[in-house]
Amino acid sequence: MTGADEVRQFAVASDDDGIRLDRWFKRHLPQIGFATISRWARTGQIRVDGKRARPEDRLLAGQQIRVPPGGDTPGRPRPARRALTDDQIAEARAMLIFENEAALVLNKPPGLATQGGTNTHSHVDGLLDAFMDSDEAPRPRLVHRLDKDTSGVLLIARTPGSAAFFSRRFSGRSAKKIYWALVVGVPDIRQGVIEAPLAKQPGSGGEKMHVDHEGGQPARTKYRVVESAGGKVAWLELQPMTGRTHQLRVHCAAMGHPIVGDGKYGGKDAFLTGSISRKMHLHARRLVIDDPQGGKLDVTAPLPEHFAASMAQLGFDEKQSDATPMRDDPPPKSREEKKQQARQHAKQYRKAQRAPRRARGAAPGKAGKPRR
Repeated sequence: MTGADEVRQFAVASDDDGIRLDRWFKRHLPQIGFATISRWARTGQIRVDGKRARPEDRLLAGQQIRVPPGGDTPGRPRPARRALTDDQIAEARAMLIFENEAALVLNKPPGLATQGGTNTHSHVDGLLDAFMDSDEAPRPRLVHRLDKDTSGVLLIARTPGSAAFFSRRFSGRSAKKIYWALVVGVPDIRQGVIEAPLAKQPGSGGEKMHVDHEGGQPARTKYRVVESAGGKVAWLELQPMTGRTHQLRVHCAAMGHPIVGDGKYGGKDAFLTGSISRKMHLHARRLVIDDPQGGKLDVTAPLPEHFAASMAQLGFDEKQSDATPMRDDPPPKSREEKKQQARQHAKQYRKAQRAPRRARGAAPGKAGKPRR
């Protein structure tokens, strides 16, 4: 790699295999605008393996890209690495529970926002530069989120390619997320599925969700009661099958069992008397997701201090959940299996319809003469 005032040569990394040429520029040379890329391609100044290339062409790992000198767009410098204090770097590193070439997995503490916003200046996204090895390294990026007061597993992609890979798994719902929650009261049905469509609550400025059977988006949550303490508190495993905002919190409240400490959706009833913490007891315990390098990432996050203390005080043993994990749904049937099932069902239906007709034909006094 040479300076920007000379012809530059880049090798397409495996992480960029299959992406468009213009997307490659956006990832690696964001200071070069699309108009410049198009002009270079039109005049043959961009070459891929020595051949002319168009912005929409797909790249293959190992190919060589020739980039002419210059092209920097005024006002569009390469994003600079943020300067973090020693305390911020230590805070970021303390959250790390797993890493490989594709991912960083953090155990987010309660009270720390995932991203910035109005009056939110301390957040996970602002600490991710602590994991950059150099100014030239890609900045790690968020691929999913947790509420500010929810603790637990938070997956961070180390490269643009792994970010796209993980995002597809989350949007395709192949990622398995298991949450732990302490809720007020004990559900009568010990294991089941909560199906309640959710929408933004009018008048809340989009900050609060509610169940809306007419205009809400479909939302499904599997749950299981692991243990209970009298009739006052239950420990639940929760597995969101959809990814709506505040889904687990709203579903638990709608079931009549708000999450302990969740005053937003449970009101004053969400807080227990005694020494149980008033912080929210919702923890992203485990994440299982495909690894871009093959196999699965399967990461478990230890409980935060207040949650662990409440578990101990209530006499709940963490091993009860790990020993009896929530049963997985069976894999979806293929199209051929569905056709076979439909044919079998039709065959059984025809057989069932023939049986009454045969019975009527063999009624006493109506039997016909045997055929010769």
